[in-house]
Amino acid sequence: MNAYPIALHPPFWARGGHAQTLLGHVLPSPGALVGTDHGDHPIEIVLEDGDTLIAFSLAPKGTPRGVRVHLFHGLSGDVNSEYMRRTANVLVACGYEVWLINHRGCGEGEGLAKGLYHSGKTEDMQAVLAHSRAAQCGHDLKHVVLGFSLSANVALLLSANHLRPAPDGVIAINPPMDLASAARDIHTGLNRIYELRFLRRLCAAMKSRRSAGLLEAPPAVTATMSLAEFDDVVTAPLGGFESGQDYYARCSTFERLQEIKIPTVIITTRDDPFVSGRKLGSLAHSPFVHPHIEDSGGHVGYLARGRHPLSWERWLDGAILHYMHELLAEMKS
Repeated sequence: MNAYPIALHPPFWARGGHAQTLLGHVLPSPGALVGTDHGDHPIEIVLEDGDTLIAFSLAPKGTPRGVRVHLFHGLSGDVNSEYMRRTANVLVACGYEVWLINHRGCGEGEGLAKGLYHSGKTEDMQAVLAHSRAAQCGHDLKHVVLGFSLSANVALLLSANHLRPAPDGVIAINPPMDLASAARDIHTGLNRIYELRFLRRLCAAMKSRRSAGLLEAPPAVTATMSLAEFDDVVTAPLGGFESGQDYYARCSTFERLQEIKIPTVIITTRDDPFVSGRKLGSLAHSPFVHPHIEDSGGHVGYLARGRHPLSWERWLDGAILHYMHELLAEMKS
C-alpha cells in the first residue's frame, strides 16, 4: 500500500499536541448537520439485547465507487461530532456511500439503550455490519469501517479476533490501543482538561439513563473522578468485566496487530497527548496493517499550514481519501 506522501506541517500557532487537539476541535469545520431534523432518514439497528442504535445513510455524489464506509465516533461523541460530519462530507463528495453510526445512547439514540458502549464493544460493530450487508439491495458493495479514537480500537479488536461479519477494510484514527496507558496518561498534567470534559459528558449520559429508568441501580459517579475510576465503577460491572484493569487487558490491541488479516490503516501521531502513537512504529504487525505516524496532529486534530500565515488546512481529510483509494485498490486485487 502506498503511504500518503504529504507530511503534516503545523501552523506556527498550532504547534504541539495540546494546541492541535484543542484547536482542531474548536475551529470551524465543514459538513452539514445530520439527523431527522435535517431531512435524513434514520436507520434503526436492533441489537440482540433489545437496545437500538440509530444510524444515518448519506448517498454518494457523482459516480459511486461501490463502497459503503461506516463511521463510528469516539467517547462521548455522536454522528454530529465535527470530525464525523467533515469526514462524511469529504467521502460522499468522492463517490463513497457513508453510514454514520451513533453508539448506544448517543445522539438520536438517547433513551434507546440500556447497555453502554466501550472500547471493546465489537458485537455492536458486528451488528451494524450485519445490518449493512443485509441492506445491500442486491448491490455488491465493499464495507469499510472508519473508527475514531475509542471506535478505532474497537475496529482493530474486531479484526484481531477474526469475528464475523467483518469489514473488508479498516481505517483506525488515533486508536487507544493500550487502554491502561491511555487511562493513566489522560489523568496527568494538562491532559486532565480532556478527562474532565469526557467525564462531564459521561456523567450527563448516566443521568439521562437514570431519568429514563434504564438503570436499576445507578452507579455513584462524579464529574471529578478519573476515567480509570469511572471504568472501575461503571464500564467494568455494566460491561461484564471483573474490573477496569480486566477491561483494559481484554480490550487493548497494541500486542495483537500481528493477528489482523484485513487490510487496515492506522493513522496516529507522536504528540497525541493521551493516546500517543510513538510506540506504534516498534510494534509487531501483520503485512495487512499499514501504520501512518505523523510527528504532529494531536488527538484527531491534524491542522496543517495553509497558504497564508494564519490559514489552516485539514490534513486528515486528504489522508483519509488517499487511504480509502488505496484500500479500494487492495480490496479489489
